[in-house]
Formats: sequence, structure tokens, C-alpha cells
Amino acid sequence: MSATLVRGADEVLLGFATALRAAGVPVTQDRTRAYLEAVALVGLGERAATRAAGRATLCASPEDLERHDRIFEEWFGRDTATPTLQPRPDRSRPTVSLLPEGADSDGTGVEDEDPVRAAASAAEVLRHRDVATLDAADRALLGAQFARLRVRLPTRTAGRRTPHRRGDVDASRTLRASLRRMGEPAQIHRRRRSVRPRRVVLLVDVSGSMSGYADALLRLAHRISTGSTAGSGTVEVFSVGTRLTRLTRPMRLRDADRAIAAAGEVVPDWSGGTRLGENLKAFLDRWGQRGLARGAVVVVFSDGWERGDPALLGEQAARLRRLAHRVIWVNPHRGKPGYEPVQQGIVAVLPHVDTLLAGHSLATFADLLEVVADA
Repeated sequence: MSATLVRGADEVLLGFATALRAAGVPVTQDRTRAYLEAVALVGLGERAATRAAGRATLCASPEDLERHDRIFEEWFGRDTATPTLQPRPDRSRPTVSLLPEGADSDGTGVEDEDPVRAAASAAEVLRHRDVATLDAADRALLGAQFARLRVRLPTRTAGRRTPHRRGDVDASRTLRASLRRMGEPAQIHRRRRSVRPRRVVLLVDVSGSMSGYADALLRLAHRISTGSTAGSGTVEVFSVGTRLTRLTRPMRLRDADRAIAAAGEVVPDWSGGTRLGENLKAFLDRWGQRGLARGAVVVVFSDGWERGDPALLGEQAARLRRLAHRVIWVNPHRGKPGYEPVQQGIVAVLPHVDTLLAGHSLATFADLLEVVADA
């Protein structure tokens, strides 16, 4: 197998999906993920199978099939037995090497390596890297992996009981059924308390000290907002910086890139200062005290650098704790060696936080989703 194929395996698959989207085919992240999984099963070296996998997963109409076949021939080449990346002029965007560690640049040691398996290994390594240190190419690959995060919203027991085949005996319904049968024995009806999704509120710090993590955190917020089937109103998203901005509506757009772009149009304080105490007070006064934070799982994404009064932040954190079901603070520096929670903002909120988690990589985001689901 050529070194070009191993080096460009990610571009062969993800780049082809991007080219289809540019040609007018509505390729979503879910379809791209299904395409990658299908090619992993059939093998990238099988040209006909790769073509069939794309037609089955990326296309939704006869017009899409026609565009798919045309782009497939242009992208992979007409006379190539196996799909390879076509040579291009000098590119300004760096490429991601999928060669295993210790292999030579000319491909030595990877002659029998499956490119899809190599891509999977690179993706696993990428899951544990600090998102603030990634270049443009790695960020593009990381963005595609957000669709694989499993989202389970926390639940709560409702006060109202509903009919169910198991549970306590519903004496009223059982008696009414018996009366309809003139007092003859009837089926015993049962009921139990129903389970409803618990509201999740996400507060994302977009200040200058968090600029390296803001894009990934908003993509995580988008995944939480769109990755569950609990319905609208269950997940609320806000950005915090020098002011508070509600991002719930743009985060509900199905496409992640469009959602991030829409959020960028309404957030006026990207990479500015940090006034966590004032923002938290504004959230509680306008939304939280009125019900948005009551019984909710509130997740704050911030490194704790506070330019305002730390005492105000501590007071508002205590106020939030009295309203919320659980308060989770996610600090991107928490998982780094040598980190100590000595920032004034972190010191002020720690007594009022249920859990302090790391949030610097895709793996830590997956851990956070499990903590939220079990809250």
C-alpha cells in the first residue's frame, strides 16, 4: 500500500463527504459518521464497495445519487483500482499524518496496515489531546467526532402518577372498572410515578483566557442540545464573558457549523474579559430565579479567572446551589499535571460546587456527559 494512501486516508473519506456537501448533497454529520463506519466494514481498498457505501449512507434522493457518482469519479479518479487521494498543488492547510509511531516517512513498516484502522488509531489519540493545542486540520477531525458522543439527559420522578402495567394498585380505576361490570371482578389497574427529563443549563465562558476552548465547548453544547430526544426547553445554553448572552436558539440548529456561526453573530464579547459574578447574578435574576435553574443540572465551563469581585461570585454561586439540583464546574486546566485550584474565582465557588471536572479533551467531555446523565 502506498504512503500516499496511508497519509491521506482521513482526507479520502472526510474530504469526499465535504466535496459532496459543496456539490449540494445534504451530507450531515450523522451521515458522515455512518459513511465512515460503512467503509470501515467493507474496506477502503474495495473501490466498488466504497462507492456503494457512499450511495447508501450519504444520499437521500435520486438527484443525490447522480451527484455522488460524479463527485466520486472526480475525487477518487476514474482509472484507479482502489480509492486514493488525487495529487493536489501545494496546500496551505496542514495534513494529519496517520503513520504509526516509529514508522519511516516513506511508509516503511505500514505496508500491510489497514488505512481505516490507522485512522481509527489516530482518532483515539486525538480524543485525549488538549483541544487548545490542535491545529486547523486536527480541529476539523475533532469536530466530526463530536457526533459520536453519547448524550443521556438526567431524569427526575414526576409528582403525578400515570397508568402502568406495574406499580401500586390504582384503586379508583379498578373500582370504576368493577362497577362497569355490575360489581363483577375486573382487571386490577396499576399506576406509578412517571419519569421526565431534568433540565440542563450550560454556561460557557467565552472570555480571552478560554479562547482556545470556546469553539470545542460550544460544539459540545450543540451536541447536548441536539443529541437528545427530550424535546425543546430541556437544554439551555448561555455564554458568559463581559456580559451574558442566551444561545439556546442557535444551538438547536441541526448542523454544528451553522450553529457555531449563528452563535458568533449574537455573542458580542468573544475573547473579552471575565465577570463571572455579574453574569451569574444576571442569569439568576432574569432566568434562574424564575424557574430555569430550579431543580436543574447547571454546568459552568470556565477556568475561574475573575476580573470582578470574587465575593460576589461566591454569593451568586451559593444562590445558584440553593436553586439547582446539582452544580458542576468544568475547568479545562483541571486535568493537567500540577494544576491547583488557586484562582480567586475557583476558590470562591468551590464550597458551592458539587463536582469539579476536567474539560480539555474529547475524552473528558465524554466523562462529563456520564456525570450529567447520572446527576
